[in-house]
Amino acid sequence: MLWRGGRRSDNIEDRRGEGFSPGAGGGRFPIGARAGGIGGLGLIALVLIGLVFGIDPTALLQEGGGGNAPSTYVPQQQESARGGSGQQTPTRQDDAGEFVAVVLGDTEDTWNAQFQKMGKTYREPTLVLFSGAVNSGCGFAQAASGPFYCPRDQKVYLDTSFFNELSRRFGAPGDFAAAYVVAHEIGHHVQNQLGILPQVEAFQQQASRSDANRVQVMVELQADCFAGIWAHHADRSRGLLEKGDFEEGLNAASAIGDDRLQKQSQGYVVPDAFTHGSSAQRVRWFKRGFEAGNPAACDTFNADPL
Repeated sequence: MLWRGGRRSDNIEDRRGEGFSPGAGGGRFPIGARAGGIGGLGLIALVLIGLVFGIDPTALLQEGGGGNAPSTYVPQQQESARGGSGQQTPTRQDDAGEFVAVVLGDTEDTWNAQFQKMGKTYREPTLVLFSGAVNSGCGFAQAASGPFYCPRDQKVYLDTSFFNELSRRFGAPGDFAAAYVVAHEIGHHVQNQLGILPQVEAFQQQASRSDANRVQVMVELQADCFAGIWAHHADRSRGLLEKGDFEEGLNAASAIGDDRLQKQSQGYVVPDAFTHGSSAQRVRWFKRGFEAGNPAACDTFNADPL
């Protein structure tokens, strides 16, 4: 991946090496929010119709009486990826920070352009680099939880030692595999900007565990698709991808499938407990975003099958 010398985002908050305290309440906030009006999947469908046809999703939600109560969103399992291009994942603290800043800047270029096409303004997120543990708008988190996005403060949180974990523990070196993880978390910010995450969480608040997990899988697969959209434009518009990078991205998507991780950790697979999707599903949706380059191709909520 030809990232060196790329535009560096200014939306980086570097807290590495700083002290921390859990603060009042401690712990991570659970997923959940309250919203009135049209329920759950109906609102999601309205938002996605707006996304496809260029209608402001906010207007659709206002017409439906959707609420805007604060909500939290944190990925429920550590996300890792397998490398394939031969390019090493940045591991030194300064190198990793520069890498993340460049990848973030490139996602900004992609999503600013996509939102402009939809007649909207993309509000760029902040990416917080931390070491060990961090206080976020969604509560206290440790590095072992993996990268996560918090819609309360519209920030992505990443401990740069996570890249070492990708390589050593999961056998997943490679700069594009690491970039895929960043782009996936930015995909959640895009969902938040489009009003999707709050309505999903409102549905999950009242849903059974299996139904909540099913919708969570749709959320995660859409974020994979959005990561593919970034990769599409990074390749075709700015020439960042090298030979083998796309395959590295597919390998990354496969490596973090729920079925594969469950098999590795407990020896058997429980589909009803999936929260991110199977390896095949994650590969399929990342590939769909990469091939289409258009958010309209990422409607996981109305796809049959996923």
